[in-house]
Amino acid sequence: MTDITRQLGLDAPKGGNRDIGFAIGVVLILIVLFLPVPPFLLDLGLAFSISLSVLILMVSLWIQRPLDFSAFPTVLLIATMLRLALNVATTRLILSHGNEGETAAGHVVGGFSKLVMGGDFVIGVIVFLILITINFMVITKGASRIAEVGARFTLDAIPGKQMAIDADLSAGLIDDKEACRRRLELEQESAFFGSMDGASKFVRGDAIAGIIITAVNIFGGIIIGMFRHGLTFSQSADVYTKLSVGDGLVTQIPALIVSLAAGLLVSKGGNKGAAQEAVFLQLGAYPRALWVASLLLAALALVPGLPFFPFAVLALLMAGGALTIVRQNAEAVRSAEAKIQQADAQKQDEERNSVKELLRTSEIELRLGRQISSAMLVAHGELAHRVAKMRRRFAQEYGFVIPEIRLSDDLLIAPKSYSIRIHGTAAASFELRLGELLVIPGGRPRPDLPGDDVREPAFGMEAQWYPEVFAGELRANGYQPVDSMSVMLTHLSEVIRNNLGHLLSYKDLRALTDRLEPEYKRLLDETCPSLLSFSGLQAILKLLLSERVSIRNLHLILEAIAEVAPHVRKPEAIMEHVRLRIAQQICGDLGQDGFLRIVRLGNRWDISFLQSLKRDAKGEVIEFDIDPRLIEQFANEVGKTVKTFMDRGEHFALVTAPEARPYVRMIVDRLFPNLPVLSHIEISRGIRIEVIGAVS
Repeated sequence: MTDITRQLGLDAPKGGNRDIGFAIGVVLILIVLFLPVPPFLLDLGLAFSISLSVLILMVSLWIQRPLDFSAFPTVLLIATMLRLALNVATTRLILSHGNEGETAAGHVVGGFSKLVMGGDFVIGVIVFLILITINFMVITKGASRIAEVGARFTLDAIPGKQMAIDADLSAGLIDDKEACRRRLELEQESAFFGSMDGASKFVRGDAIAGIIITAVNIFGGIIIGMFRHGLTFSQSADVYTKLSVGDGLVTQIPALIVSLAAGLLVSKGGNKGAAQEAVFLQLGAYPRALWVASLLLAALALVPGLPFFPFAVLALLMAGGALTIVRQNAEAVRSAEAKIQQADAQKQDEERNSVKELLRTSEIELRLGRQISSAMLVAHGELAHRVAKMRRRFAQEYGFVIPEIRLSDDLLIAPKSYSIRIHGTAAASFELRLGELLVIPGGRPRPDLPGDDVREPAFGMEAQWYPEVFAGELRANGYQPVDSMSVMLTHLSEVIRNNLGHLLSYKDLRALTDRLEPEYKRLLDETCPSLLSFSGLQAILKLLLSERVSIRNLHLILEAIAEVAPHVRKPEAIMEHVRLRIAQQICGDLGQDGFLRIVRLGNRWDISFLQSLKRDAKGEVIEFDIDPRLIEQFANEVGKTVKTFMDRGEHFALVTAPEARPYVRMIVDRLFPNLPVLSHIEISRGIRIEVIGAVS
């Protein structure tokens, strides 16, 4: 049975009985056009018309956007028909019972005639004509033009907006539901402005009808009063003019209110929010304008002949408004900053307490023991400043920005110790002596003061700890005592230098290549990835950095790689060629005072390493096969020689044969990671050499 009634259209609507009541209301409006209405019902209808107009105006003021009142054209048509029907009913009563007095058409019409006209129908006619002019010539005409232009531009913009929705849907920025919602909103917008263009004609027609009906009431009433009720011309003109103008005012005031609502609605444009929010926010966004207006009003208040009080009051009000807006803006800025800081702090807390944060490891981390952290807490700002300065120095020296150095406390290590971690793994640690200074004699006699011997952590040199009270005496004897913070930062610096190859990430590589000049970007495109992958380029740069060779001249490195990449694939072999091409830079970085101090590898060890190289038929090295006992003996001899020079504070490089250099470096790196190893052909021309010893 339900299916049959649904197919026949007999099922109950979703709105319950509201649609029946709405239909009855429309029918009653039509009935009023043809049937006489008693005065008390007419008063009720006129009061309802005024209240409906005020309701429409308030809704137009408070809606967030025009589409939120998309039923406005329908409401406008019904309100217009209601006013016209009441106007016809009032006309019927005025012409039928106008001779009975001012309340012949009801108390609402009589009350308006007394209130506005003050007993003089000439005043009423003038006020009525002014209201008609304002409604017809100003508000209605402007609203009609805005609606017409809005409808035109909205219809013209539909294809572009539709294409934008389809593009966002294709790009995955929105889903199907959002696309459907936007399309529906676009259809509603075009239909709304098109309807508003036509609905504005209702208001114009209503204004014209009000003029005609009022004129008919006046002339028709005068004729009826004179020929049917025996009134004189003056009596008839006075009675019927008052009633007709009162009727016109009762109907034109709601018409003016509805016209204002239509103007507010179509003039809202792209502003979102209630009308007062948009107006006050935009007017109040410029407190300087209020200050200028306040000064102008104050000047007008002081002009002779103009009233002082109104201009002075308005000047004070505008100045107070400007001051209030300035304070509110400052408070809003402070509140926004506080909310941002609170959100950042909350985000950091969430990240710190999240499981994902536990999986992240810092590239470089300096963990401090409890006593070191407490002692350096006062100088924490200096520590952070020196760490930042260290990062800038590394960037200038090696050509890339090392990761952030994280400072943290660790209760698990000794109270006076610190630990340096690279990628979460402990790389070095040392125990400081708070309140003492470290002295490195560097080949000089040990100071004749009570102190404890120790190995300096950064370079492994012999050193001594002395109490701070001996600082002046140590400096007077020519020694340079080092405080605990400098010892720790020097150690951190050397650990970073030893791990530069591990700290160059793929992201750093892409950042370096993105900063290249256009010509070298084309060279990079020719080389990578056709001849060498980007990971291969990263491996070459890592090998250079692992030997503390700066990559700041990246364009020279790319040129060297482009020379040999078509013929060699192994990153180690390409790296050796790059070292040869940037030999001048390498020697310049290692030299001091124009001299490069070197320690030669003796003939015995040169021959031993060369004999250990196994070659293929093309003469290329394919294997390094050396007796382990020779490696142990070589390590012992290198250790004795190098330690002797290091204890004297000498800066030097170990020089060997070109083909043996990588393997000598491999052995020496385990003992002295900060000792550079050069080949004979890497010593650039023009550099002065000073041989200070030999491993023999």
